Amino acid sequence: MKPGKVRPLAICVFRHEGRILAAEGYDRMKKQTFYRPLGGKIEFGENGAQTVARELMEEIDAEVADLRYLGTLENLFTFEGKAGHEIVLIYDGRFTNESLYQQESIDGVEDRADPLIARWLRLDWLEQDDAPPLYPDGLLHMLRQTP
Repeated sequence: MKPGKVRPLAICVFRHEGRILAAEGYDRMKKQTFYRPLGGKIEFGENGAQTVARELMEEIDAEVADLRYLGTLENLFTFEGKAGHEIVLIYDGRFTNESLYQQESIDGVEDRADPLIARWLRLDWLEQDDAPPLYPDGLLHMLRQTP
């Protein structure tokens, strides 16, 4: 994340039986665990759906299908003590490999090097006051509004 730059992202929520898949992160400055659906930076010449498909293949080696645009969120945040600003395209979709829905967690890599772990999280748990935050801000509200 470069300071002073707005970062365009596309992410996908995979909803299944009241759960979504989200990567676990940790902010050492805040001493806080958080979650964010999988996806990443939109590359030049790439649309949001193409970004989601590429990122999911890179991160967890999974093919996606039936991508549906849900909306856009603007995310102003602080991570590791540094300010960030993202414009995030949100998609819904499904995995072509149905067995991914049966796994409690899915191991992968972020940016081709850093390990990541994605977990199936119950939406009702994420809505509790003491649950770790789900980013981008406003995503839980968006999911409540869209079937």
